[in-house]
Amino acid sequence: MKASSKAENRELSLWYSNIKKGAIKLPRFQRNEAWDVSRIRSYLNTMIHNLPVGITLILKVGNEEVFESRYLETAIPNNQSEEVEEHLLDGQQRLTAFWRAINNNYSDVKFFVYFSEFNRRKPDYNKGDIKVIHQFRNRKTNGLLYPLWADSPEDTLHRGCIPLELFRPESIQTEISDWIETALSGQKPSSDEENYGVKLDAYYRFKENVSTKITELREVINHFNLPFLSLPSETSKDLALQVFINMNTNSKPLTTYDIIVAKVEEETGKSLHDLLNSLKHDYPRISNYGDLEKIILDTGALMQGKLPNNRGQEDMDRKLFVENWKLLSSNLNKMQTLLEEEGVFDRERLPTNAVLSVIASLYSDIPETGDKSGVAKSILKRYMWRAFFTERYSNSAASRALVDKTGIKNYLNGNVKDNGEQYALKDIPIFNDSEFPLVSEEQLMTIGWPKKVTIQGRGILALASKLGAYDFADDSKISPNHIKKREYHHIFPGSLVKLTDSDPNLALNCSLITWVTNRNIGNKSPMKYLKERYEMIDEEIVNRRLKSHLIPIEELSNGGYENLTTDQKSSKIASDYEGFLKARAKLVRQAIDTLSNGETLNLEKIYNEANLPERIDDKVQSIEIIEVKLRDIIYDRLLSKDEANFEIYIGEKSREYIDINISKRLKNFPGETLEQFSSARRKLDFLTLGQLKEIIIQKRAWDSFSEVFISKVNLQDRLDKLFVLRNQLAHNNVPNTTMLLDGEASIHWLNEILLD
Repeated sequence: MKASSKAENRELSLWYSNIKKGAIKLPRFQRNEAWDVSRIRSYLNTMIHNLPVGITLILKVGNEEVFESRYLETAIPNNQSEEVEEHLLDGQQRLTAFWRAINNNYSDVKFFVYFSEFNRRKPDYNKGDIKVIHQFRNRKTNGLLYPLWADSPEDTLHRGCIPLELFRPESIQTEISDWIETALSGQKPSSDEENYGVKLDAYYRFKENVSTKITELREVINHFNLPFLSLPSETSKDLALQVFINMNTNSKPLTTYDIIVAKVEEETGKSLHDLLNSLKHDYPRISNYGDLEKIILDTGALMQGKLPNNRGQEDMDRKLFVENWKLLSSNLNKMQTLLEEEGVFDRERLPTNAVLSVIASLYSDIPETGDKSGVAKSILKRYMWRAFFTERYSNSAASRALVDKTGIKNYLNGNVKDNGEQYALKDIPIFNDSEFPLVSEEQLMTIGWPKKVTIQGRGILALASKLGAYDFADDSKISPNHIKKREYHHIFPGSLVKLTDSDPNLALNCSLITWVTNRNIGNKSPMKYLKERYEMIDEEIVNRRLKSHLIPIEELSNGGYENLTTDQKSSKIASDYEGFLKARAKLVRQAIDTLSNGETLNLEKIYNEANLPERIDDKVQSIEIIEVKLRDIIYDRLLSKDEANFEIYIGEKSREYIDINISKRLKNFPGETLEQFSSARRKLDFLTLGQLKEIIIQKRAWDSFSEVFISKVNLQDRLDKLFVLRNQLAHNNVPNTTMLLDGEASIHWLNEILLD
């Protein structure tokens, strides 16, 4: 029986040499750097203290490389004609971290070895402590890297630090000597100093100590053992790949994406890393919505009718996945465009990532232009908003996403069910109101702070972003770039709400404004802040900005807490806050209804309809008063002098209508008699608004009313619009904004005439 592979020893100096000359390369399918600074620093400390680490895995390269390959990051050799001897299958993160840190070629961080005994800036009581530390760097507009001390030998040594590149395992003694000389240049005493000899001796002893410590640690690093297992060069490609997948021993295990990258490379010869990089280059903002690797795999799986999760990603046809890459890229770009149009700009404000792959995959079934394109995009938007404001994706998101995607696809393509009927929207679970109703106003008032991952809480912010979410102070509109300047702001100050038993951290109490505006508002009461804004800027402009966040202005304009007792203050704040939440919940719910129905979001319409219940009660009473006045004026001008005129001016159908309704009345109220309704005036009470209009505008009667109403056309138009509103209210239907506004205008017009 052949023995299994044994680990072989190899010192870091040899690893370093092989990397430098290009003898070691990575299979192209290997993932990119994944370690963060803390992980790199931890590994380097393991190294300088000569502690054991895990085993790496290499594939010996024979006459020809088995895999397409690439050099380790920043390790492209000067002479690329050197033969490749090994492919690094496992251990990339360790060796890349070692190579880059020991050369200090990271753009934003620099590594040092810290010696506590050399620290003269701050005494360190852990004498003898040696460790690797790091310093983040930042390049300013003047081109310099800050902090500047990190590039100054004198300043670094003063802090007890020596740059890690002085420990790289190659012959650099001159470089080390020059660095030490520069670092100590300010410490060498001059010959005219008192006790010159003593000081000079101390100087040389310190210099020798620094040199010795560097030399000793260089020896540790040079001879540090990083063991490895190797596969022989005759190992087949698929076997090497399987070993790579199975033997992943580092602290950051392979993801599904890493495995698929390797299998795509094997099956198609294509580099998924290269494809992903091209996608990032062509459509950089897609990455704003999350992990691009997950987004492309989820979308690719859904495009093939698979679940958008690890299982579905592994089950998909990888060759087809690569063949569809151009379509997938285009779909993702369209998805990003749609989300931006709808006011969702990044992953921090994305209510649920379940919609990303669904929307992107469905673009495969949507034509570029034409009526069908417009209808389909409208459906996608409705789907998105329902996803944000139902419980559809609160759990089992992957399976539900596949069901919804399949249902929408069937609907868009006009497919037929088994029973012969075409698919309808109600057949798609997310569009089924009985299964997944939209969030209610009461529920909206309980949703938590949207900085946390709350689907509906973030959905509320998305509504405001859809409307522009203009900053309260500088009037800047929210956008993909400007959102980075925004902060989460308590509309009703948290410091006030905390004086009550109410929760200030509710989604309805949150808006996104710039950090400058947020600081300026501070803990001011809403009334105080609004007064300040109104004094500086036109009130209408300020109100427009607030409305773009769906903020109820009247309910926000509260204050007057200064001269109240503690209990009175708490009670008033609680009441004001509750009223604010209720009013904003109405506005938000109106916006939700509008978008989930595929309608255009209109601020004035939302604010008008949110106040409908209160306004409707007023309108019913106003219309009833107008009807009474119309009956009075008809009686006074046509019938009061001679009731025999009743049959002349009141048509036959209207008279029949009156008789029928009097009969019903007598049946419902047995105590009343027919004689009570015998007068012409009492009979007019049974006529509708439309019938009253017909009496007034008829040709033989108009002369009696022309001096009152002046224009028959205007009167007819006003009464028609009032009749529409009256009819809606009579049947307990909620009128839309147009009906309400037209009806209100008619009431105002008629009141000016009839109540004069």
